[in-house]
Amino acid sequence: MIPWQLLDSAPMPGGNDELKLFRRGDDFTIRLKGLDLMTSRVHGSEETLATMVCERVGDRANVKVLVGGLGMGFTLAACLQQLGPDAIVEVVEIVPAVVAWNRGPLAHLSGHALKDPRTVVRQRDLASLLKSSNSVYDGIMNDVDNGPDGLLRPENRWLYSPRGLATTFRALRPGGVLTVWSVGPDESFTARLTDAGFKARARRVRDSGGPKGRHHVIWVAQRPD
Repeated sequence: MIPWQLLDSAPMPGGNDELKLFRRGDDFTIRLKGLDLMTSRVHGSEETLATMVCERVGDRANVKVLVGGLGMGFTLAACLQQLGPDAIVEVVEIVPAVVAWNRGPLAHLSGHALKDPRTVVRQRDLASLLKSSNSVYDGIMNDVDNGPDGLLRPENRWLYSPRGLATTFRALRPGGVLTVWSVGPDESFTARLTDAGFKARARRVRDSGGPKGRHHVIWVAQRPD
């Protein structure tokens, strides 16, 4: 079997951990602490994260959405495929190297989504961007960690807290939609979304996008009109 080749590594902000980009043949993976955070082979749930937003707000004029976490660009690419020419798709990514990888060895995976004129890259923390946004977005996709109960970065806990969800609620326009990716279920998170004012439900989806593969969870939460 062809061994994995380390292409690059980058420090995580505020810690000693490193993100590492590997390649084996045509396959890529990004790892943290020895765990595969994402792979080029399986990305159906990342695309579903975008679809659940776009199918609800994609018909709005001058729609503006925010992708939290660039990854390998699959969620961003799914947004661009489903939204019209007047859309704006912001993507926020805290690790500069991930943006560089998506402009370099990973660019083809998303169809060079960062070159699309509708794409705007924000190299900053998702929490800080949300705090400075008031009724800005029609849709927000949160995939910056493994979910509310599987954090790899403790700093992300705020995003899933009552205060963080209230801030996210305010960042959405009336009728706007939030989707949140998680490696597994968390009933208390559904309750927190409801307490923050959202109409929310959790959906189980397969990571392959088809009938086989592991199940993950995506919350769909809508701000009332």
